[in-house]
Amino acid sequence: MTQIDPVADALVGKWLSLPEVAGRLGIPSSRVKQLLRDRKIIAVTRPGGERGVPDAFLDGGQIVKGLCGTLTVLFDCGFDEEEALRWLFTADETLPGTPIEALYKRRGTEVNRRAQALAF
Repeated sequence: MTQIDPVADALVGKWLSLPEVAGRLGIPSSRVKQLLRDRKIIAVTRPGGERGVPDAFLDGGQIVKGLCGTLTVLFDCGFDEEEALRWLFTADETLPGTPIEALYKRRGTEVNRRAQALAF
């Protein structure tokens, strides 16, 4: 589990605990842990020591469409959890906005193209 630095922590903004994620998704905590193992979502240890998942990873009662695929691309490019979070929450003028905002707007193809370009 990665310890996130305060700058990256501030980029994300609102965080959810693992039990809060389970409640929002309507699944048991054990299933949240499986999602983390499968890297469908990521959690990091925040500066206070608690584990957190960015609230922006959830859209109502589900994971943001396209997030799982984007995380796979980023990890395949060699990113760790903190680097992936920084990339998802850092503004990209070519989108415009942040990659996570673009995923919310159902522009996952554009986000994945930019993520894939990182490998080259």
